Amino acid sequence: MPSTFSLKSRRPVTDDLLNGYPLDGQWNGYVKNNDRVLLKVINYSTPTSAGAESIDPACTWVEQWVHRAGPREKIYFKPEEVNAAIVTCGGLCPGLNDVIRQIVITLEMYGVKNIVGVPFGYRGFLKGVPEISLSRRVVQNIHLGGGSMLGVARGGPSVKEIVDSMQIVITLEMYGVKNIVGVPFGYRGFLKGVPEISLSRRVVQNIHLGGGSMLGVARGGPSVKEIVDSMQCQRRWMRVAVVGVPKTIDNDILLMDKTFGFDTAVEEAQRAINSAYIEAHSAYHGIGIVKLMGRSSGFIAMHASLASGQVDICLIPEVPFNLHGPNGVLNHLKYLIETKRSAVVCVAEGAGQNLLQKTRAMDANGNIILGDIGVNIQQEAKKFFKEVGVPADVKYIDPTYMIRAVRANASDGILCTVLGQNAVHGAFAGFSGITVGICNTHYVYFPISEVISYAKQVDPNSRMWHRCLTSTGQPDFI
Repeated sequence: MPSTFSLKSRRPVTDDLLNGYPLDGQWNGYVKNNDRVLLKVINYSTPTSAGAESIDPACTWVEQWVHRAGPREKIYFKPEEVNAAIVTCGGLCPGLNDVIRQIVITLEMYGVKNIVGVPFGYRGFLKGVPEISLSRRVVQNIHLGGGSMLGVARGGPSVKEIVDSMQIVITLEMYGVKNIVGVPFGYRGFLKGVPEISLSRRVVQNIHLGGGSMLGVARGGPSVKEIVDSMQCQRRWMRVAVVGVPKTIDNDILLMDKTFGFDTAVEEAQRAINSAYIEAHSAYHGIGIVKLMGRSSGFIAMHASLASGQVDICLIPEVPFNLHGPNGVLNHLKYLIETKRSAVVCVAEGAGQNLLQKTRAMDANGNIILGDIGVNIQQEAKKFFKEVGVPADVKYIDPTYMIRAVRANASDGILCTVLGQNAVHGAFAGFSGITVGICNTHYVYFPISEVISYAKQVDPNSRMWHRCLTSTGQPDFI
């Protein structure tokens, strides 16, 4: 049906428009369904070019495309019938409130009246957890603070339980039942003083904000991909559009230029690195160690090291290293102490896990809980310098929770705004099982199955990693 999302100017901009506006199509404001964005823009001449991605020895050029994001002239859902739900999954990340705000504002511009937030991730689909009614008035100023107004959580109920929570109420409404309530806490809910919970159709459009685990590789709970792939919705003839917005501070989602929260994380990491530098520079033989986020990808550590210009050693999961031995990190620290009198080390949380004791413990998403490489380097450094008879003052900083809880900076604020808008446009276009992202500076729709194949990682042969090595001056630690 024709789109209800108006692109017309709010006021006349020239004398020619005083007597009326042209049709929306003449404004060139809608995205056409066949618009495409090129996935890769570099034609590598040889496989030995820095960062080359070649499918054969001749490095053949292959054009690959994805759908361009944006509003369409024709939409699939009637806005007055839409029940939209927003879920924030995983951990905190700068920009969550910005995305929620834009999703709600854009839904209202389409004419959607029933918008709810599902609190505490997928756990919000469980019985007894009331949804949160959302409107522009409710979300108007939430972007001024960090965190998520809906709360976050890892793991949660099964796909069947989630779909059940959608379906029960929908079925009752199909039979014309208007006043539907939930009785909380079993039969105790019939006692006086226990308020009933008003229910309505929970989902036609379901927009998820989550990282790689929530988009498709979760082990301890459901994922967006599992909900999309599940036959639960199809068997019940439920018209559900599921759209993801990639929330990962680590910037480790395939095919995307960057994910929201990453720029803010790099900027906030500067504070920790600068503090480590001041501590190290002010002490006699001072060493400052900063551990930054990055389970399997070292993008934050690499970019923060580049941005600061104060880091002497950058350690990431993609590049193996030894602590001990003539070519180890500790021996290089000794060289830095002798020549510079101080040193700063920036390490990603997933780096050097082969040097730590293995654990079988897992978090709610089914991810193995990592050993603390930052503490390990601090302890080994103190032990090493004591053995070689060189006094050293080793300080350790872990700013993880300070970084992820802050408000999004300007760059991430813009990214979140556009991602939130395009998530709604994608759902109204009738897409499901997609995630919105940015590719080669353009906003696009990716199939979730493609971007969650594995985590994006720093290429040790890339120009960016080479630039980081040039900045730090560090040698090969193998």
